[in-house]
Amino acid sequence: MFFIFGFVTWLNGPLIAFVKLAFTLGDVAAFLVPMVFYASYLFLALPAAAILRRTGMKRGMALGLLVMALGAALFGQFATMRLFGGALFGLFVIGAGLALLQTAANPYISIVGPIESAAQRIAVMGICNKSAGIMAPIVFGLLVMRGVGDLAARAAVAASPAAREALLDTFAKKIHGPYLVMAAVLALLAFGVLRSPLPELSVGARHDAPREARGLLAFPHFWLGVLCLFLYVGVEVMAGDAIGTYGAGFGLSIAQTGYFTSMTLAGMLAGYVAGLAIVPRLFSQERYLAISAALGIVLAVGAYLTRGYASVGFVAALGFANAMMWPAIFPLAIRGLGRYTETGSAIMIMAICGGAIVPQLFAVLKQHHDFQLVFLLLIVPAYAYILFFAVLGNRVNRTTVNGMAMTGTATGAAMNGMAMNKAGA
Repeated sequence: MFFIFGFVTWLNGPLIAFVKLAFTLGDVAAFLVPMVFYASYLFLALPAAAILRRTGMKRGMALGLLVMALGAALFGQFATMRLFGGALFGLFVIGAGLALLQTAANPYISIVGPIESAAQRIAVMGICNKSAGIMAPIVFGLLVMRGVGDLAARAAVAASPAAREALLDTFAKKIHGPYLVMAAVLALLAFGVLRSPLPELSVGARHDAPREARGLLAFPHFWLGVLCLFLYVGVEVMAGDAIGTYGAGFGLSIAQTGYFTSMTLAGMLAGYVAGLAIVPRLFSQERYLAISAALGIVLAVGAYLTRGYASVGFVAALGFANAMMWPAIFPLAIRGLGRYTETGSAIMIMAICGGAIVPQLFAVLKQHHDFQLVFLLLIVPAYAYILFFAVLGNRVNRTTVNGMAMTGTATGAAMNGMAMNKAGA
């Protein structure tokens, strides 16, 4: 499941290049692709939590996959017709399905075992996700973007507007088949999840959060975690989806930049493997998150101080620094929320909209300032805040009741002792 939706998610990078040519767009308009995709999380995560309370996590994941299948079919159809608004709507629907899926899947993985090893379990999922992310731009390039440099040149010197439109129509139609196949695979996977032996977990019956707590307002570490995840997803998308546009700033061709996302995802895959081996054997989730944030700052500075392929290489290496951030941030933020876990997880998923806002800021600001400087000024403060959350923010009175703060050990033990209903048990 994580492999499939990783494949869908990490198509956004090459899709930016696709829509620029197919719809004749500038960078700001083309960056509506990740903006619409990730903005869907902001609007639909809380409704997703309400849906999950009715369906349960397992059926909720299946429903999310079906919604993604519908979105893939819509995007393929509207992109073939070269209707940009319709194509964006298809991407929004895909994002809506992912919002439902991730609102269920991430807390499911976090609570299905000990909270102290949640990062390790999420890392296994991340390996599947990022392996798909490496493949997605390559497969997309072979099926859709092959010969795109020659096509762009031919379109630029077309004898007439009609001839140019005919060339672009033919190019846009290449995306229809792959997205219909994707829709079918997602629908089959939804059926597979329903028929699978995955246990149905109920998190609503937990009693580890005292009833005197003032809702989520009593968990300041959670809100710091929400902002941390917002900034993290922003820098992750900058390194993964915006890397092609970053490379184009050095004059590199579209035939080359279309594959740069795979480089970033290869870095993330290596980071997940390293994290899986190290956390929690050698470093705690918090310590490894701090190391990763510091590495992100160093690599971002390296990208600014170099040019061409060397600079692109530093950006791709951010994938390694980013790899274990989500697996650490998510469980640290929801630790100890108890019966507020579903709502808290939904708000965390809303924070994924950072992937909509930060890259769009990059697209807008780079029109007026040096693109390398804009890149640096957007992501270094984000990594600095992630470092703060890793060192101090996640420890801020995770919950306080009657003037007594629960420690990380206490909240971890409470999470381990939570009551869970397993279907058929």
